[in-house]
Amino acid sequence: MCGIAGFLTRNASWGRSDLERMTEAIAHRGPDGSGHYAQAPVFLGHRRLSIIDVAAGAQPMTNETGTRWISYNGEVFNHASLRPALENAGHRYQTRCDTETILHAYEEYGPACVERFRGMFAFAIWDETEKTLFCARDRLGIKPFYYYWDGSLFAFASEIKALLTHPALSAAFDESLLPEYLAFGYTSDDRTLFKGIRKLMPGHHLRLRADEPDSFRIESYWDARPDATQPADGDDAYWIRECRRRLEENVEMRLMSDVPLGLFLSGGVDSSAITALVRRMAAGPVKTFSVGYEEAEFSELAYARQVANRLGTEHHEVVVGMEDFFDALPRLIWHEDEPITWPSSVSLHFVSMLAAKEVKVVLTGEGSDELFAGYNRYRFYQWNQHLGPAYRMLPEFVRGWLRTSIADSNLLSAKLRRKLGHTILGRGESVESLYLDNFYSAFSAEEQARLLPGAPVGAAYASFSRYWEAAAGRTPVGQMLYADQKTYLQELLMKQDQMSMSASIESRVPLLDHTFVEFAAAIPDRMKIRNGEAKYIFKKCVEDLLPPEIIYRRKMGFPTPLRSWLMDARNAPLLANLRNKEGLLASVIHMPEMEALLRRHQGGEVDATDRLWRLLNLQLWGDIFVTGRRKVDAPLLTRA
Repeated sequence: MCGIAGFLTRNASWGRSDLERMTEAIAHRGPDGSGHYAQAPVFLGHRRLSIIDVAAGAQPMTNETGTRWISYNGEVFNHASLRPALENAGHRYQTRCDTETILHAYEEYGPACVERFRGMFAFAIWDETEKTLFCARDRLGIKPFYYYWDGSLFAFASEIKALLTHPALSAAFDESLLPEYLAFGYTSDDRTLFKGIRKLMPGHHLRLRADEPDSFRIESYWDARPDATQPADGDDAYWIRECRRRLEENVEMRLMSDVPLGLFLSGGVDSSAITALVRRMAAGPVKTFSVGYEEAEFSELAYARQVANRLGTEHHEVVVGMEDFFDALPRLIWHEDEPITWPSSVSLHFVSMLAAKEVKVVLTGEGSDELFAGYNRYRFYQWNQHLGPAYRMLPEFVRGWLRTSIADSNLLSAKLRRKLGHTILGRGESVESLYLDNFYSAFSAEEQARLLPGAPVGAAYASFSRYWEAAAGRTPVGQMLYADQKTYLQELLMKQDQMSMSASIESRVPLLDHTFVEFAAAIPDRMKIRNGEAKYIFKKCVEDLLPPEIIYRRKMGFPTPLRSWLMDARNAPLLANLRNKEGLLASVIHMPEMEALLRRHQGGEVDATDRLWRLLNLQLWGDIFVTGRRKVDAPLLTRA
């Protein structure tokens, strides 16, 4: 696990010193060493976190003849099985590193090399002979790859902040993405909030010849399609047995390490199952790490402790308080490069710092919900779809009357109105209303219209809709899972990467091996949601590993006591920051609308926690990256 950066240009005024600034900006990703290849027109930089072949794996790395160079971030877990064929083809190894396997595989197979790799990766290879730069990102987007291309300069890096140190680049806000940010908290296509800076999308690679600007090409090499080799008539026992076999294979493969390894343990079924498997596979002690809050009702520490005690792990915990949380926020926005979407990013940073005292690699349970339909929204949307045909038999005026009555009724309790409002009875039937507005959007379309007068209608959902439509031939559950894997999961993985790397540790996600994703896509819906039980197949396949009270307990989803914190009188500096007329918000939103939202929230009329969190993060992001008004280490709250 490392950090990469570099650029390709014919401009002789840019050189090694610019490359060194780029790699220094991401030193936290690789505190064990740095390396630079600076031979115009290409400049490759690397920061190393030593995991495999600690003594001999320095980068940028070259082949036997010095004609090809690579800067690489990630782990290819099947590299040892690829090596014999490459050696038989005449390639000579100098190390035990997967880095060298990637380089030799590119020499042997060209761009198709990526189709042979199992793991997480982002890399750039310079081919001196062909004067070509080849860059690739893993299938799921576990490792990040950002780039800038203006027709003459191509620059890339693991993190945006490294790009911003290049003298040709500067931070500017892409305001066209504001509707999508307010709705989701992130962007789901290749654009970022920084104008001109893009993401190489998961499962894509790009090529650029140094002397041919028009040669710039990006191509897709993988998509999350069902494994066609799976039987169409497989019974329950087959699916459960095969799921367990593949789960064990994925976990065992990710134990590859020459340095200490541990696990993030939340006490939920995903991380607990992985911990149980590692406990069976590992030769020595297993270290686990958990994070919780001072407010017990929002903390899962008791569950994590229960699992750790049962499995006999060396368990470590950290508790986060309100001041810890908010004072860390500016620096963590700097680490993520964009506004933090979910408060759990902050907690993830703290548990990563805890783990870094003991290990350099952690395994996590990320991805299970997006493979096996673990979120409540999947069940609700499926239920709404089942109800749809009968509901549509009612005349339109009756349906309109029902929606209005549910929203305005004084006879229904607030709780019942809220629940009915999530059903087809209380909403429009479009995917935008029934799925996105219902379960994703912090700001409704009506609120956005007031907050962003003049913004294009539908701009918030355009990117998501493309993925939704691309999966139109699947079942409703399959369609939701595919779209979430392309959007929501990408942001989760970015959070996982940036927050673990903020503490200079590597995180691995066994559940997101691409072969497992393809297998999961082939599993019938009845094995994912059954009788209201989400992730049915996953829970069944680990029943011998964990007690029922862990497997079948109510999902908490890593909640944060943010609502009560935002109501706390000590948070006056946060609200003052939101209102600051010199901040980014004042230039892009209708401030009286935000003021009205604040008053209603403080008065208890509405719960605007998610909306205020989104606005606060955008304001802080603007202060740090765009206006430069805030230093990343300046605390948000005044300490007593």
